[in-house]
Amino acid sequence: MKVILKIIVVAAALWASTRLVDGITVSAGSTAKQIGTLLAVALIFGLVNAVIKPIIKTIGCAFYVLTLGLFALVVNAALLLLTSWLAEQLDLPFHVDGFVAAFWGAIVVGVISWILNMILGDD
Repeated sequence: MKVILKIIVVAAALWASTRLVDGITVSAGSTAKQIGTLLAVALIFGLVNAVIKPIIKTIGCAFYVLTLGLFALVVNAALLLLTSWLAEQLDLPFHVDGFVAAFWGAIVVGVISWILNMILGDD
């Protein structure tokens, strides 16, 4: 149940990023297709973060220390771009236009996910 709630929270954060950040789009026709796309992209984003992010943190540990953690913003943007590419490979109508959109989108997704996890409880 906890995993499903996390996917829904990330999907809501991704939806907010499509509304707040120019360059992040979901081009599905109906509302139901948009919701399905966002849930699928949230699942992909979760898998990308679970598999690749720990590897990058381990390899790039020095960059995290040298930049006082700001390197995490670059990593999150790159992971959002990777998620967009994977979604396109799976014919999902989700697209991130470039690094700048991914950077701001990753910030929006992070902040909104944090707020929703605070409201809903993150056990």
